[in-house]
Amino acid sequence: FEDVELEFGSEPIYDRITFDVGPEEFVAILGPSGCGKSTSLRIIGGLLEVTSGAVTVDGRQPKDAWDDLAYVFQSSRLVPWRNALKNVTLGMEMRSNDLKKSEMIERSQELLNMVGLQKDMEKFPSMLSGGERQRVAIARALAVDPKIILMDEPFAALDLNTRQRLRSELISIWNQTKKTIIFVTHDIDEALLLADRIVLLSDKPTRVIETIEVKDERPRIIEQSDVLRSYRNNLTDLFKKLENTSQKIVN
Repeated sequence: FEDVELEFGSEPIYDRITFDVGPEEFVAILGPSGCGKSTSLRIIGGLLEVTSGAVTVDGRQPKDAWDDLAYVFQSSRLVPWRNALKNVTLGMEMRSNDLKKSEMIERSQELLNMVGLQKDMEKFPSMLSGGERQRVAIARALAVDPKIILMDEPFAALDLNTRQRLRSELISIWNQTKKTIIFVTHDIDEALLLADRIVLLSDKPTRVIETIEVKDERPRIIEQSDVLRSYRNNLTDLFKKLENTSQKIVN
């Protein structure tokens, strides 16, 4: 993103946003609700054009790079009449690649094994928990072998214990696959636990407040790190200020 501005009608959304993401990097986009975090993923995916500035994905226009991308949404968006295995093959089928059906099945089995669902491949979405459905969604994203995975608050709808478990599993998967991950969240702890770098966004009209590099080794426990606790406290205070500013504008 280079000096990106975005308007919806006459409403300014982005105010000269600039940031980048490197190969194999795990970057969290963090900001208050409604600031346009998910909008950044739509722009990267070529679903939304910016008003001014430039956005490139691996040196190309977003609309030309869609085959290097895969999405994981807050909702798993699984097809209810397909079992877990066939939901993973669906991504490959829709990309119209040259893989044989047997190759798709083999790859899907390997990925479901990676996400810990080797015993649940024949189960339909209604038979899976919320966390298991999100694991299938992650496997489906990996199945098309993207360079970049865009994750839009994928754990936000899950209970606390499931979120914590899937965060750990996601880091394990990222270490194995070396994919570039851009992870949208409004959860400060989640960003600190997962990301190499955090792109911190302001309220609208949105700008990049700062980019935070998180150097603590994984797995991370915030309570056991002075640096992470300091980041958490500073970000919490900043979010409170942003919320107060928003309320004054509304009033």
